[in-house]
Amino acid sequence: MAYELADFCADAHRALTSQPLLPALDDIAARLRALLANPAFVAATFDDETPVGKRELYHDPETDFYVLAHVQAPGKTGSPHSHGSSWAIYGNARGFTEMTEYRRVNDASEEASVLEKSDSYRLSAGESRAYGPDVIHSTAHPQKAWVLRITGTDLDHLPRFHFRKSRDRMVEASSSA
Repeated sequence: MAYELADFCADAHRALTSQPLLPALDDIAARLRALLANPAFVAATFDDETPVGKRELYHDPETDFYVLAHVQAPGKTGSPHSHGSSWAIYGNARGFTEMTEYRRVNDASEEASVLEKSDSYRLSAGESRAYGPDVIHSTAHPQKAWVLRITGTDLDHLPRFHFRKSRDRMVEASSSA
């Protein structure tokens, strides 16, 4: 039997209520890969006519996690951001997402942030990755992409880090000589 959205949501709930957060996120990311491997689910959730934007597929009232379906326009590039005290898991159903992770290299007490790229990679169709609280990252979609994003809460109402070119700056990675 194929792994369905209801199975995923029940397993995510169980992971979040039965183990520490970071192992739970890794478990949920693995289960998201199983859901993305179900072609019937992907076809029912996304097609070429699905408009750009996001829609809610599920909200768990007890743990407050959300399952969101996003269609990303080609050429969309996000600036570095975090999910604050919450978390997110990204998984690609179709297309790919270029992910970049950053670390803050100056003291957090300073108003302006200085960020350094710490990692970059591609999430292709069927792949997923978890981002714990306060992980700074950015997404880029050179081509149209169909993405599932699982979040620990409604991120629109949570204080989070947002990179601002007028305030913050990027530095090249320091070499370890």
